[in-house]
Amino acid sequence: MSTPAGVPVDASSASRAQAVVALGGGHGLHASLSALRRLVDDLTVDELTAVVTVADNGGSSGRLRGEFGVLPPGDLRMALAALCGDDQWGDTWARVLQHRFEGNGDMRGHVVGNLLIVGLWELLGDHVDALDWVGRLLGAKGRVLPMALSPMDITAEVRGLRADDPDALTTVRGQVEVATTGGVIDSISLDPADPQACPEAITAVERADWVLLGPGSWFTSVIPHLKVPALCDALVRTDARVVVNLNLAEQAGETGGFGPADHLAVLAEHAPDLVVHTVLADRESVGDGLEELEHVVAAYGAKLVVDDVAVGDGTPRHDPARLAAAYERIMAAG
Repeated sequence: MSTPAGVPVDASSASRAQAVVALGGGHGLHASLSALRRLVDDLTVDELTAVVTVADNGGSSGRLRGEFGVLPPGDLRMALAALCGDDQWGDTWARVLQHRFEGNGDMRGHVVGNLLIVGLWELLGDHVDALDWVGRLLGAKGRVLPMALSPMDITAEVRGLRADDPDALTTVRGQVEVATTGGVIDSISLDPADPQACPEAITAVERADWVLLGPGSWFTSVIPHLKVPALCDALVRTDARVVVNLNLAEQAGETGGFGPADHLAVLAEHAPDLVVHTVLADRESVGDGLEELEHVVAAYGAKLVVDDVAVGDGTPRHDPARLAAAYERIMAAG
């Protein structure tokens, strides 16, 4: 085992810190990594790996994917930005990485970090090596890996799109299209169905002490990891304790009308063999649904932790400091 900086650690030491793998994408994974980065600083976590969904087909990522035939870099960029330190170097590079060009020309809408990642992919010819170089440049407090090494599309079976037959299933293709569908998502799949999983991601899951799923767009950022067969198999086989961090609110298009228990039920439907150790939910977000959530979590054979992890201003955003404290308490309890 090694720290993110590559300093050897005695894995046999009873007092060693924890190896953590966080899976997801977009703003949800960014929130989780922003919290976990704090635990790297206080030595609770000594090895932090982000495994990122790579199915985006919109915006700057979609344009670069279409033009260069590469993985969409946007969620990878956001994960790297979340792992930047709080010092001047880290803050500056995080802002540079996230800077989006304005103007009226062809560069409008592109993000500096996306271009940097794609440039290194072309130069080095290796997805993982290039991401590691970006991480070194930023002084990232962990490693960022794609969940798979080839572009893919998310497809969903959706109800309610046909006025003449509301129960009929319609296939919707594309991350953006699935995320904004006007129907109710029944299930998702990937095309191709068996993309090449990132070997380093598999190894990280196998070696982890803790694996975190969520928060994030449930059908387009969280569940896709469980649809990569080799990665799902690693998640089922790992000795790591799996923590599911539930979203704070429903998401229009993907999870309209969903409560906390619904998110967990959908996860179980897509990965019935996954063993979950702990489910983390925000106290205010659960509200009157606590009893239902307790029943679902108990049926899952997991432990429910209800904590204050939202920013507290009424918006559905996780507070990094509160989330870090919740993660630390979960790991301490074991």
